[in-house]
Amino acid sequence: MSDLRTTYLGLPLRSPIVASAGPVTGNPAMWGRLEDAGVGAIVLPSLFEEEVEHDVFSLAGSHTSNGSVSADLLTFYPDLDAIAAGPDRHLNLVEDAAQRLTVPVIASINGTTPGGWVRYARALESAGAAALELNVYETVCNPRRTAAEVEEQLLQLVGEVRAVTRIPLAVKLSPWYTSLGHLVGRLFGLGVDGVVLFSRFYQPDIDIDAVDVAPRLRLSSSGDVNLSIHWIGSLRGSVRGSLAGSSGVHTGDDVVKLLLAGADVVMTTSALLARGPEHAAVLSDRVVEWMEAHGYTSVQQMRGAVSRANVADPGVYDRLNYFQVLRSWPVGSGQFPA
Repeated sequence: MSDLRTTYLGLPLRSPIVASAGPVTGNPAMWGRLEDAGVGAIVLPSLFEEEVEHDVFSLAGSHTSNGSVSADLLTFYPDLDAIAAGPDRHLNLVEDAAQRLTVPVIASINGTTPGGWVRYARALESAGAAALELNVYETVCNPRRTAAEVEEQLLQLVGEVRAVTRIPLAVKLSPWYTSLGHLVGRLFGLGVDGVVLFSRFYQPDIDIDAVDVAPRLRLSSSGDVNLSIHWIGSLRGSVRGSLAGSSGVHTGDDVVKLLLAGADVVMTTSALLARGPEHAAVLSDRVVEWMEAHGYTSVQQMRGAVSRANVADPGVYDRLNYFQVLRSWPVGSGQFPA
């Protein structure tokens, strides 16, 4: 009998497959279906600081729409802690999920200011989240900001959140840091319990008819998972803490690869959007099938079996892989993609 149990952020999970933040996990009608499909945990959609402040300032603006409004009211600056319009909807979602679900509920926050990160992190903890995921999403377009400055600001924000929260804490990173392994080590040094590799970077597109920038949503594909495989395989054994693989998880084989690389859990969003919550059971069934075919009895046994620390030649996770891939195409064979 294959044992799918794992531990993530110190939380015991029945399965390494986690439904990550997205429209599916944000819909209460989907929660029961995700549980029935066997997910180990559910990450709720991110609480965006910009969205909260937009709601708050919109409420404040409604008080100034009357032409006879006083000068004092016109100078009113809303107290983000006092006005309940912004975060309440999201906090209620967390409370509802924590009460209804038997699997751990992980809240997610995407902030922009130190005060916002701390304020909403504490609120999400109070709402009953079992753990907190800091979804760090920043595109650094200012050429005057150095890589060191960007990382130090991140570390300061994470440190402030860690200082005011008691529940397990994960940081979801992009892959674009100069020395990712060093940064992950410093995050664990601050008391972070895990990192999620990686967040999706949704690049803008250009509408050539309107001659303007246009936001477009492109779901991930299985090929995208290789970046997470590379970094989790490189980090497993060299850092202490949970590692979650994310972005590009569509098939059971994707899950197996990330577990072999060293992931404690594997997160999926796009596959659930494309195929429904029940697809989580398809992923689990394939993992069990693979384990039985290859003589593995538990996720713990297979975790990291093909990590950098366990392969015969660690160079395959470094420059050697680049060299091998470039020379893997059969030049002169006449073979071309269909």
